[in-house]
Order: sequence, then C-alpha cells, then structure tokens
Amino acid sequence: MTQSATVDLDKQTPMMRQYLAIKAQHPNQLLLYRMGDFYELFFDDAKKAAQLLDISLTARGKSGGNAIPMAGVPYHAIEGYLAKLVQLGESAAICEQIGDPATSKGPVERKVVRIITPGTLTDEALLPERQDSLLAAIYQGKQGYGYATLDLSSGRFVVNELASEEALEAELQRTHPAELLYPEDFDAQHLLRPYKGVRRRPLWEFEIQSARNQLNQQFGTKDLSGFGVESMNDALCAAGCLMQYIKDTQRTALPHIRAIVAESQSDFVILDAATRRNLELTHNLSGSEANTLASVLDKTSTPMGSRLLKRWLHQPLTDRQRLDARLDSVGDMLDGQQFEHYQAPLKAIGDMERILARVALRSARPRDLARLRQALETLPELQQLLSLQQAPGLASLSERIGEFPEQLALLQQAIVDNPPMLIRDGGVIAPGYNNELDEWRDLATGATEYLSELEAREREETGISTLKVGYNKVHGYFIEVSRAQSHLVPMHYQRRQTLKNMERYIVPELKAHEDKVLTSQGKALALEKALWEELFDTLMPVIGQLQACAFALSELDVLANLAERADSLDYHRPNLTLVPGIDIQEGRHPVVEQVSTDPFIANPTQLSPSRKMLIVTGPNMGGKSTYMRQTALIVLMAHIGSYVPAQTAELGPVDRIFTRIGASDDLASGRSTFMVEMTETANILHNATQKSLVLMDEIGRGTSTYDGLSLAWAAADYLANKLGSMTLFATHYFELTQLPESNTGVANVHLDAVEHGDSIAFMHAVQEGPASRSYGLQVAAFAGVPSKVIHSAKAKLHQLESQPHSATAAIEPSQPSLLQESQVEQALAQMDPDDLTPKQAHALLYQLKSLL
Repeated sequence: MTQSATVDLDKQTPMMRQYLAIKAQHPNQLLLYRMGDFYELFFDDAKKAAQLLDISLTARGKSGGNAIPMAGVPYHAIEGYLAKLVQLGESAAICEQIGDPATSKGPVERKVVRIITPGTLTDEALLPERQDSLLAAIYQGKQGYGYATLDLSSGRFVVNELASEEALEAELQRTHPAELLYPEDFDAQHLLRPYKGVRRRPLWEFEIQSARNQLNQQFGTKDLSGFGVESMNDALCAAGCLMQYIKDTQRTALPHIRAIVAESQSDFVILDAATRRNLELTHNLSGSEANTLASVLDKTSTPMGSRLLKRWLHQPLTDRQRLDARLDSVGDMLDGQQFEHYQAPLKAIGDMERILARVALRSARPRDLARLRQALETLPELQQLLSLQQAPGLASLSERIGEFPEQLALLQQAIVDNPPMLIRDGGVIAPGYNNELDEWRDLATGATEYLSELEAREREETGISTLKVGYNKVHGYFIEVSRAQSHLVPMHYQRRQTLKNMERYIVPELKAHEDKVLTSQGKALALEKALWEELFDTLMPVIGQLQACAFALSELDVLANLAERADSLDYHRPNLTLVPGIDIQEGRHPVVEQVSTDPFIANPTQLSPSRKMLIVTGPNMGGKSTYMRQTALIVLMAHIGSYVPAQTAELGPVDRIFTRIGASDDLASGRSTFMVEMTETANILHNATQKSLVLMDEIGRGTSTYDGLSLAWAAADYLANKLGSMTLFATHYFELTQLPESNTGVANVHLDAVEHGDSIAFMHAVQEGPASRSYGLQVAAFAGVPSKVIHSAKAKLHQLESQPHSATAAIEPSQPSLLQESQVEQALAQMDPDDLTPKQAHALLYQLKSLL
C-alpha cells in the first residue's frame, strides 16, 4: 500500500484532498497535478519521479506529523520529462485545471485529461520518428496464443493467432511492443522479460463477447465477418482487451481506427526469434541500430516510409505476384534514374500518417495542419511523376494517393503561413478567413496603436520625460514614472504599483482602454479556438481517404528508396521461380561490404534438390559466418521486393529462414550457452521443411568432443535425409566432411587461407571441396596469444594427431546414418531373455561380441 493511500483525509488541506481523490482513481500511474506553472507530484509518486527524472525531492505541508514529499517539473518542459518516463516504461496521468479560478470556491476543479503510456503515444515529441510504437496484447488460449497490436499514431490494428510459444516469441521480437498487456493467468512469463511497459490485466478484460462488442462498437458493424476475423477467438480476446485499454487511457473518440486486419503466417517467410537476432535486420547483436541491414537500406525520404521499410524487412512475403509487382516498380524507377525526381517532393510530405492520427484525436497542433497543407500541395507534382511510369504497381499507387483540392483550399485559407506552436497563443487562423475574427483583431490592434498616442500626450502635458505606458500580464496596463520625477504626477493619477526605482499609475482613460483591449483580445482568442475545432470537424469525414493516401505515399517512398539503393550499391534484380533451390552468383554481404575497408570478395551459393546441403569448412576469421549470412540476407531482400547484392540470383520457393549462429548464456532462465544452442537446434529440426533455408554454425561446441561431433553429425544427417532442407552447415569437425560419401545431396565447400610461416592470410573465396586444415593455432597467434602457449599447443597437437584413436574413429564414414539402429541393437531388440536357455544365452553373447 502506498503512503498516499494511508493518509487521513480529514486532516488534509482542501487542495490535498482533491489530489488524493484523483490519485485514488489512478493508482498505477504517476499523477502530474497542475499547480500554476508546474506539474507537481506528491508522496510515493514524488519519490519515484525524483529518482527516475533526476529532479529535486522537496516537501510541502505535513501529513500525520510528517512532511509530504513533493517533486515538480515546469509545465513548458513537460514533453521532455514525459519522453523520459515512457522510455523507462512508466505511465503518467496528466491532471489539468478545468474550472475558472475567478468563480471557484476552494480548489479550482481539476481532472485527468489524458493518460500517457508507452504504447499510446501520438505526440510528435514523445515518439521515435522512424520506428513503430506499438501497444500489444497477448491472450493464452487452449490451443495457442492470440496476439493483437495497435499503432495509435497511425490507426493500424493487426491480429493473428500463433500455435506455439516459439512462434509467439518470434512475433514479440518482430513487433517489439512499447507496451504489452497480458492476462493474470499467462504462463510464459519468461517471454515478457525483455520488454518494458508490461501490464498485467484482469481476466474479464479478455472475455470474448465483451471483445466482440467493443470492436463492433468501434467499427460501427454488427459482426466482424467482413474483416475475416470472426472465427479467431483467441486473437479477438487480445484485441478486446487492447481496445478497452486504449479507450480508458485516451478518453476520446478514435475515428482513425477504422478496421482490424488478420495476418496469417503463411503469407510471410517465417523468421524465428534467433534468426531475427542473428541476421541483425534492424538491431545488431549489441542492441544498437548501427551496421544493420536497415542502416544500409534505409535512405527513405519520410519517417513513415522508414517505418514501413522496417516492417517489410521483418515480414518478407511469399506471394510472388506481389513481389514481382514491387520489383517491376523498382525497375521502372531505375530506368533513367527516375527515382531521383521523387526524393524532393517526398521529403515535403513529411510524416503525414502521424499528423492524421493527431487530427483524428483532435490533438493536432497548428504546425501539424501547416505540414498537412504542405503535403497536400505536393500531391499534384507526385501524380505528374507517376503518370510517366509504366509499372502497374505504380499506377495502382497513383490511384490510392489521389488529390484533395477541397481540403487543400481549406487549409490554405484557414492557417497562416508560419503558425505558432500552440492554438492557445492565438494568431493561427489566417486574416480573411472569418470576418468576425478580423473585426475583433482590428479592435485589439487599433487599441494598441492608441497607447503610443497616449504616452506622447501625457509626456507633453505633465512634462515628465521618463513617463512610459506599459503592460504586463499580471498588472495589466500602467503609466510608469521614475521615482525621481514621481512628485510631478497629476492628482488624478492612481498609484497601481511601487517598484525600487519606479512608480506605476493608472488613470480612468487607460483603464477603459484596458477593458476594451482585453475584451477584444479575449473574444478574438475564443472565436479562434472555436474555428480551430471546426477545422477538425471539416477534415474528419475524409480521414479514411487521407490515411489511405498516406500509406500509399509511404509505399512509394520505400520503392523509390529501393531503386536508389540498387543504383548506388550495384544491386541486381532477383528472379523468383517455382523451381526449388537457390542459385546465387557473385553474392555479397550487404552490410559487411559497406563497413569493410578491403574490397569484398563475392561468392556463389548453389543449392538444389540434388545439392541440398553444403558442409562449410575453413579457418576462424575466414568468412564462413559472413558467407552464410549473406545467403540468407539475399534471399530475405528478394522476398521484400528489393534488388539484391549479387550478379544473378535464381530463387525458388522459401517458407522459412532459420539461423543457428553463435549463442550466449540465458542466465535469467537458467540456461547455459550449450542449452540455448540445443534449444535453437531443436526448434529448427522440428519446424524446417524442404522449402526452408537453414544456416547452422558450429553445432556441438559446448560439450565434449565426441558428444559434440555426434550431435553435429546426427543433426546434419537429419536435415539432409529426413527434412531435405536447403542447408549451409558450417563446422570445425572435419569428420563431417565425410558426409557426402554417404549422402548424395551433400557437398563440401570451404573458405581458403594461405600460410606465410607462422602467419595466415584469409582469402574469403568459397571453393569446392573440404578445407585442408583448421588453422586454429595460426588464428590464435594472429589474435595475440603468447608464443610460448602457441609452441606448447603445437607440441600437444602433434602428440594427439599421432595417437591411433581419434575422434574420426568414433563415427565411421561408411555408416549410412547415426539414426539407424546398429546390428547389436537390432539383435537385442528381437531377443526375449526369458525364452533363452543357458546354452543359447552363451551363444548369443559370442554373437554380439563378434558384431562389435
């Protein structure tokens, strides 16, 4: 129980009673309570905020004889503090004054006007510009999991159902929600550990009928069959909880959330959680965005285009028609470098998607509407460019973008060229838009000119050279005279304020003028705010069409960006066929070639039904991991509709990409490196198919030599013979290079190296056949291991290699498969000990010994 929940209300001041009553309604959020120019926090909220925000903890008044902890932040700096809170996964309730101080008895009426949570942000200052910020909800059903995500800043509402914990983990990693809701009885708690903003919700919020009612109410429908989600009960339970939460926090209509989209895993090339990490699509292994595929590919002109590209990278398509349409569009823009013409107008579009969300929520600021006006002004130029293109996909984009002349004319007439940041300051509505507003403004402006005339006249009549007419928000209008000349003021001057070296006065004429000015300014500002609200009303009916336009513009941005990348980085169009296999000529790693100071060595990759597995050998540092990853990245890039870093790429159907490259301890879950490695291996062996691309690197390193070698051999044998997956299998167990002798679909390739005395040069070129040796000691020397240790290791290596029993003998190359039973096991399985006479048992023992 918090301190604020235990205080005696009867002993509190009226203001503190009001605070505690509001806080009781928001126990799980930090309550930011508006007091003049500050937002203040009290009790435990103050202690927590002081620690999180690094602000001073002070005190205000007493409760039960103890000082009440207090912390505060200036109202004008609130956005920065809110940004810090949501980055830490915290939520905040913003409590504003809604009453009139002039007519209030006791504390001014206050209420919570919005709740800021990590997954419900729309404010430009709080959102990461080029990343999605998602609210997500999980529901655990009898057969699997329902999962729903909502991007409030765009209105994108997506649901799907997942059959396994592994699939849910991959989906969580793909979407990486800013805030995650889960039911009280959720079992897989370990999946939630990597995420901030995790919220436990009561079971009743996931009730199916309540969920249907919530969604039908939002979309104005009788049922959900039109969205294709009617039978997805688990997903709907998650979506219902999410919808309830968003209504509780936003406390306003949500007209931009217009539909719910069901995603099916069969529509995408499936990437598990380990694969997303290992391929470093949008975040590298250390968690930053440097040296990732997105960092190389993302030169988009708009933030919304950048976010869409990252969604594409995490959801490569399987639909060849859609992919060919994207590739045709990229090729069309490459022709004559047409993509260059799109960059400037797209930059002028800005983040139209998020601006429209703020318009729908009526939280848009004046500069948002100015940017929306600029975006609409740019549409005719983009349409002119698109009319010159030949690709059908670009023609379809042109139709979806459209033009909005009425809305453009409205914004041109209504909003000044460079509006202030906030409507409360006035000066947003343009002159000539509303006659009444112009009249009130003229009165205020004319009254301001009057002040100069009054000052000149009073100086002349009184002879006071220091006399000035001034104004401030606290005391209003005044006549200011220096203390030295104050004896010269006329009798009808009434003293208003005394300063150190000045006296301030008021006269009836100036007071009448003040009333007139304040009345005209107040009426002008009130009318301006009403006209501002009318603008939202006028735009609301076309929000859906404007959202469709924004999404099409973001897609155009991504396609133009991919064309620019293909031109700048020498990428070529992949050919997607129905013939199984992968044939890449002169393939390159898209990231390594950009960060490497040496020329990148391009290499081929050939996999087919008769060549399903490549056993990749060679020295550490020789480029095995780079070679394997570049194959997966080329396949992935082709399946988002991008040109690829290869001279040619013939790619058959791919349903999944698996990578088991490197591993680390998962100490929080009590799993060693070897356990993590085996868990990832098990996932691959359970789920890979003939259409899957599998990258396996150094299986079996975390245990004894014989155990590791046996596991690696058995896994390779299973992938090649049982699953038939397209596999790159890197290993330092040279015994595995004997697999092709007993498996027709397996081949050896290696990355070569050349010795120069005790040093080594890596060639990075892929050659057919197995590597001649490991070069482990040379690499160790290259890494700086002391020479005495290297010499000792060489002596031990010579000793081990001269022994008659080596690891090679543990696995005979003539064995057709480790998974087949041995003759001894077969003989024992067929024998019943109870049926044997002593003589038969004796004979069987000799038979078994001979088999061994």
